[in-house]
Amino acid sequence: MPELPEVETTVRGLARFLDGQRIVLAAVNRPDMRRPFPVDLVQTMTGATVTGLARRAKYGIIHTDRDRSLIFHLGMSGRWRIDPADDDKHDHFVIETANSRFALCDPRRFGWVDLADTATLDSWPSFAAMGPEPLGPDLTVDHLKTALLGRKQAIKLLLLDQRIVAGLGNIYVCEALFRAQIRPTKAGGRVSRAALARLVPAIRSVLLQSIEDGGSTLRDYARPDGELGYFATRFDVYGRENEACKRGDGGTIKRIVQGGRSTWFCPICQK
Repeated sequence: MPELPEVETTVRGLARFLDGQRIVLAAVNRPDMRRPFPVDLVQTMTGATVTGLARRAKYGIIHTDRDRSLIFHLGMSGRWRIDPADDDKHDHFVIETANSRFALCDPRRFGWVDLADTATLDSWPSFAAMGPEPLGPDLTVDHLKTALLGRKQAIKLLLLDQRIVAGLGNIYVCEALFRAQIRPTKAGGRVSRAALARLVPAIRSVLLQSIEDGGSTLRDYARPDGELGYFATRFDVYGRENEACKRGDGGTIKRIVQGGRSTWFCPICQK
């Protein structure tokens, strides 16, 4: 599944060609993806001018001058194709400007599209209960300390809870915990303030590094221009079971399962 850096690079890629442009055509090629398309989607988007693009957690947002915003989720393998050379049977939603064509392609159809009033986006159901953005100013040591107070669940699983931090996924939680030298199985309420002070910048640094690199190269993800990212070549722990810890501490990366998902960590340096 595309994670936050992949969605961010997708939004930035779309913005280069779409921001400020008038949409001259909008079309749906089937009635639904994971969810039905909004009944007024084509009417709302046709003739609208894009006033900006944004991201919230793992969602992309396209703002328009009609005080309505299109929200998209890429699901497991969705991606936007810009000026595709050929039509694809998995291009389920298409918009065109005077200069470019944009196709939302999703072979597995786990992605979806919605519309919401721009002025009340924060109260849109999937956004209303979300915690702070990991790259925003509201993710602080104080926030995490309060959110984790008394929690017995493992810190790895708590960081995947979108109510605590919005948009963090399995890959980047593993990497951030390694950088902060925190054992993923440690109870959230027992993580010290000093460790949280390492964790906040670790979360930001691993996400920013991945965004700069263009996202990870996992499975089907591709940027709008079709190029794959290459951050996966620089993972410290993710997918490196039985390999030596890059800190040179003599540790060997271990893989365990938490909440039905794999976790990679160094048992020597992550305490």
